[in-house]
Amino acid sequence: MFKQNLEKIGYPQLEQEVLKFWQSNNIFEKSISTRDENKSWTFYEGPPTANGKPGIHHVMARTLKDLVCRYKTLQGYRVNRKAGWDTHGLPVEIEVEKALGIKQKSEVLDYGVEKYNQKCRESVFTYLDLWEKMTTRMGYWIDLKSAYITLDNNYIESVWWALKTLFDKGLLYKDYKIVPQDPKSETVLSSHELALGYRETKDPSVYVLFKLVNTDEHFLVWTTTPWTLISNVALAVGSDIDYVKIKTEQTIMILAKERLSVVDKEYQILEEMKGSALAGIEYEQLMDYCDVDKKAFYVVEGNFVSTEDGSGIVHIAPAFGADDYEVSKKYKLPMLQPVTRGGLFTEEVIDFAGQFVKDADAGIIIKLKKEGKLYRKETILHTYPFCWRHPEVPVIYYARESWFIRTTSVASRMIELNKQINWQPPEVGSGRFGNWLEDNKDWALSRDRFWATPLPLWVSEDGDVFAVGSIEEVKEGFIEEDGKRISLKDLNEIDLHKPFVDKILFEKNGKIYKRTPEVIDVWFDSGAMPFAQYHYPFENKEEFEKNYFPAQFICEGIDQTRGWFYTLHAIATMLFDSVAFKNVIVNELILDKAGRKMSKSIGNTVDPFLLFDKYGADATRWYLVTNSPPWRPTLFDEDGLIEVQRKFFGTLVNTYSFFALYANIDGFNFKDAMIPYEERPEIDRWIISKLNALVEEYEQLMNDYDVTKAARAVSSYTIDQLSNWYVRRSRRRFWKSEMNKEKLSAYQTLYECLSTICKLTAPFAPFISEAIYLDLNNETKREKFESVHLAEFPKTTYRDQTLEDKMEVAQNVVYLTRAIRAKNNLKVRQPLKKIMVALDKSKQEALSKMKDVILEEVNIKDLLILTDDSEIVTKSAKANFKTIGPKFGKKVKAVAEAIKNFSKEDISKIEKGLEITLNIEDENLIISKDDVEIISSEITGWVVEAEAGITVAIDVELNDALIEEGLAREFVNRIQNMRKDAGFDVTDKIIVNFIGSERFVKAINNFNQYISTETLAEKLSVEKISENGFTQEFKIGEFDCSINIAKVNS
Repeated sequence: MFKQNLEKIGYPQLEQEVLKFWQSNNIFEKSISTRDENKSWTFYEGPPTANGKPGIHHVMARTLKDLVCRYKTLQGYRVNRKAGWDTHGLPVEIEVEKALGIKQKSEVLDYGVEKYNQKCRESVFTYLDLWEKMTTRMGYWIDLKSAYITLDNNYIESVWWALKTLFDKGLLYKDYKIVPQDPKSETVLSSHELALGYRETKDPSVYVLFKLVNTDEHFLVWTTTPWTLISNVALAVGSDIDYVKIKTEQTIMILAKERLSVVDKEYQILEEMKGSALAGIEYEQLMDYCDVDKKAFYVVEGNFVSTEDGSGIVHIAPAFGADDYEVSKKYKLPMLQPVTRGGLFTEEVIDFAGQFVKDADAGIIIKLKKEGKLYRKETILHTYPFCWRHPEVPVIYYARESWFIRTTSVASRMIELNKQINWQPPEVGSGRFGNWLEDNKDWALSRDRFWATPLPLWVSEDGDVFAVGSIEEVKEGFIEEDGKRISLKDLNEIDLHKPFVDKILFEKNGKIYKRTPEVIDVWFDSGAMPFAQYHYPFENKEEFEKNYFPAQFICEGIDQTRGWFYTLHAIATMLFDSVAFKNVIVNELILDKAGRKMSKSIGNTVDPFLLFDKYGADATRWYLVTNSPPWRPTLFDEDGLIEVQRKFFGTLVNTYSFFALYANIDGFNFKDAMIPYEERPEIDRWIISKLNALVEEYEQLMNDYDVTKAARAVSSYTIDQLSNWYVRRSRRRFWKSEMNKEKLSAYQTLYECLSTICKLTAPFAPFISEAIYLDLNNETKREKFESVHLAEFPKTTYRDQTLEDKMEVAQNVVYLTRAIRAKNNLKVRQPLKKIMVALDKSKQEALSKMKDVILEEVNIKDLLILTDDSEIVTKSAKANFKTIGPKFGKKVKAVAEAIKNFSKEDISKIEKGLEITLNIEDENLIISKDDVEIISSEITGWVVEAEAGITVAIDVELNDALIEEGLAREFVNRIQNMRKDAGFDVTDKIIVNFIGSERFVKAINNFNQYISTETLAEKLSVEKISENGFTQEFKIGEFDCSINIAKVNS
């Protein structure tokens, strides 16, 4: 017996049962072990940080990852996929510092680096149980048991191997540069980290007057960072830019001629000059907090100066701007840096000492105004980078020494290799990611922090540097305790983290080498995961190179375009001259239904566990994939999830339940031989052909990683073709006749459709597909597979394109006719007399062959097929004066009159997009479709609609016979609903008694046989309503009636 009443089990409960089945039978493990090891396919998991809770956006990404891996398993691949945990860096440090109450970096040193890092180590898996629970509960299959962990020595050793390789290639170097810095953590940010934090913000925009030496004239200078004015040492102009000296009521000032629009008062131009003429002119120090030790406060020339905004004169503060720094080196300018790495002014800036620089802007502006140096103040809205891990902290640019990776030397190769990657959507690869590669900057690698992979570089006092690339190499070093050297070879355990690693010393050629104190960018850790997760090259070398690299697929959010996607690509290019991944799906943000970003402060976040408990993981997964393509923002709406559950899952489950109910009644178990497709009824052949068309379309879409269209195609087939057309039209075959060849064909056909849909649905909704597949296969034993997730991808068996086309024509006519009924309030159970259909000649034969199907579907008695719509619609032509006016000028009246007199043939040509030539006043004029408006009017007593080249007209006049038949159909509907409400079995025979008006009774009696057959009524009579059975009052049309049904005792 097939399991029944699946629809009565809650989806979450059903999913828990499936989870138990998977776990007790090791289905995930078997999905790998049963696949050919020579058909390897690898997925890389971007490692999340487990010290934060998982959210709905993680469900989205993990759904996409899982469904692609499950699909590839169906195709017969052995899908390698390890979980991973990102355990280093700022995300961890921030949480620890919150717990310890640490506000500044110096407090870490007071607390003790060893204790601090131990707290970090303990913190990294704070929410591991939640992550693993979500992973399991949502059906995300990934190897959690052998997950890679970035803090493990083996992982770090592989990272060190990579860094040593880059060092040996000359790609690692130390330099003094202006770098973006997070002032809160006092550490450098790489360009990809910087890119993660850009957002719109309001900043002051000030125009400042710099007084020239020995004169009352001023340079007008613009800046959006008033705090940097304290460190000003020069002004830059463009050599070939035109500048003017102007006089206003208050002062005489110099600025670029193209920027005179910033002057808000009347002025007189006194002089014009090129920027080169201003070079060398000296001015007074604007704010005299800092002393200089070199020549300063004069005009220099800079090729970066433009007139797009500001005043055309740029203030130079070498410690806080890359262009400024380069100019300072050229002109040997002093560098004033009265700012700590934490972004606080030092004691020498007496008015603002200890203030965060951005907070000091307001006070600086007030001071400039009091001193008469402020010309104008505004506020601008612009994009500015904030720290990606401290969203409230603006980045500052700061001069400091750092270690860099020379990624610019391989930028062109990265661009070339990027062309080999299949991006979904393509525009991210060619646009956002491609542009990022084009604008490549050297990777700022080092960080002045504590909990991260240490930079494996050891430096002697005279600046000699070497890299360590393995634990074996580390063991050549020693540590000193109590004045004694202890060889690392004599230690049982070596921790590659700070502070232990900082104790390790090397002696070479009589020189002692100490490790440089920095750690590395945590993004290098995650970008190294392709090889570091396998401890390459120390273990698994052959297997890695053969099966595990590059990955066939990765998937993460759009924010990773300049994060993990970039670091994977850059490291793979530098180490292996290869792509790291071949295919990638990029998913966008999940917003609330109003389009707002989800935030705890707004209160619009979504708890995935609550969704799973309420609707099930399947419905959540399906909704997230089908609501919109993953690379577009998802507007999360719980009502949409409910709709998905009702429409797709409800339809699938109900279709299975329908099959199970009647298959059990008839004892169908697929033990009979398969009826050849060619010998099956037309509707069976059609639905099987459409099923195979779906398989072909689905496979192509999934191979193209267009997962949303693939899922939607399955949904459309299940709802529109299988349920709403095939099952509905075949229903009587299942319950009216004895078992025969035609009925067996129906069972075999519906079974095959359900089984195949389970396989296609399995990657997206792994639970319900498993439940239905097992219920089917456990009864029939048709397939050897223990689980739908161990099954093979369906092979196409039977296609009949002509039949598909024929049925499509019929469906289009039916759907259009139903739309006409709905629009004109014509009830579907009310028979109508006649329908006329006009359509292209190429489709008329197909329509003629489907005539009986159409008439039955639309409940109309007769169908007339027309070659055109002239018998349905009266058409006339009218000139479109908007186009013919400019086109024909004085001849417009004559043209309009000619259009008005167009014949049917002329109108038909225009509708087909053909042109008509008119001879007006001995001149040939061309009339096109845009020049003509076609006016249509319907024939009396009919309603008409046209769509996609098909015109349908329905005769809406009713006679007594049609009205009576309509009442009989409504009567049947009420009885069927009563049977269902009363809990009768579908095979139960009944007795029907009813009362109503004379006219109503007459109508029902005239269709006694039809009603009895449809409702399994042994007796239908007009009698006083019995107290036995079930009774209901109805209004059918304009008639009131009472109906009583009672089960016939067998």
